[in-house]
Amino acid sequence: MPSRLSKKARSILKRDRKVLLTTTRVPYPFIASRGEGDFAYDIDGNKFIDFTSFIAVYNFGIGSPASVRSAISKQAGKLMHSAFYDFNAQEPVEYAEKLLTMFPKSFGRMFFSNSGTEANEAALKFSRLFTKRQYTLAFYGAFHGRTLGSLGLTASRVVQHERFGPFNSVIHVPYAYCYRCPFGKEYPSCGIACADYIKKNALSKDVSPREVSAIFIEPMQGEGGYIAPPKEFVKEIRKIATENGILLVSDEVQAGYMRTGKFLAMDNFGVEADIYTMAKASGGGLPLGITVTRSSLGDIPEGAHSNTFGGNLASIAGASAVLDYVKKNMSMLTKASDEKSRFIMKRLDEMKERYEILGDVRGLGMMIGIELVTDKESKTPAATQRDEVLKHCYSKGLLLLPAGVSSIRIIPPLTVSRPSLEKGLDILEEAIKATNARTK
Repeated sequence: MPSRLSKKARSILKRDRKVLLTTTRVPYPFIASRGEGDFAYDIDGNKFIDFTSFIAVYNFGIGSPASVRSAISKQAGKLMHSAFYDFNAQEPVEYAEKLLTMFPKSFGRMFFSNSGTEANEAALKFSRLFTKRQYTLAFYGAFHGRTLGSLGLTASRVVQHERFGPFNSVIHVPYAYCYRCPFGKEYPSCGIACADYIKKNALSKDVSPREVSAIFIEPMQGEGGYIAPPKEFVKEIRKIATENGILLVSDEVQAGYMRTGKFLAMDNFGVEADIYTMAKASGGGLPLGITVTRSSLGDIPEGAHSNTFGGNLASIAGASAVLDYVKKNMSMLTKASDEKSRFIMKRLDEMKERYEILGDVRGLGMMIGIELVTDKESKTPAATQRDEVLKHCYSKGLLLLPAGVSSIRIIPPLTVSRPSLEKGLDILEEAIKATNARTK
């Protein structure tokens, strides 16, 4: 692993800072070059075990399976852009028909865009059209994107909102963040107080439920810290929406496509949403956002929503091949997700018992988070120490991503081998142990 950056790497980082606007970057200087299976390689040829799936995009191996790459290449040789929302094309229609077989039978229409934030923008607009209502409920800790409409739904970090408001058509309510319950209660004796709050406050004091078009929910919060809610919480949110004629939108941009062990993350809770949004893993590495609506909601007026690149044929080719891979390997992927998830959680729970700095372990399937704290009693977020762990892991050949204030995402490809999984967790424990010793 790089003990120091090469001249070429330093040059790229310097040029990057000159010509690109500042965005979000991990606290270590990984410069991607290529990937294959369990591994990512930097520009100097250094090999890393990848526990990021490049932000949950490569769910089925870094670089995607060969069948996906081949499908993209074949389509690229024919036609990539077809202006699908002005003209027509066969491939997006066939893919839509195939994708709908993965949804409940009550779903029948969808819209293609280019990203998760666009998929959520579409869901936001559609929910207003379908209900003729103007307000939306979303959760503290939520991340639904950074374009202006979806940014109003987002409430993960103040820097994401600062200087972009006002966002006066969205009301935020507490999520079921049991490790840091905003009501000072404990699950399951809490009575799902966070859901009760919505009924007793947001929908009785902030806004009339008759004016709320949708409740946007991540079945498991991503950017907010990889927070897995109790099943009862999601069921209660579904009940609140149904009783008030409010649409439930499930943001599956990060949690969908088998990441939580099921194709739809919402299926883990035994309920259906009215609108689903997907992106990240859907395009096999190419940009593709998807918004899927319940058939009974009907259609939208011509010209009310469209875009230029949605249904891009190369992206659709990749997406179709990814879906074929999922369908062909569904049994294997489900079993592997369950077995690997249990193995990871067991190792992490053991680390939690050993190290004061590791405050919480949580997850669904292969979407797992750990939260670092200065000590277990105060639960003070250990943001600086979190970054130290990430940098230590990088220096030893493991890529990880942050989440929330002091959490780390553990999202390797679902196809990760057991040896890579074990070695990666060994590196992570080494980093936690070293950081824990310095924190005392």
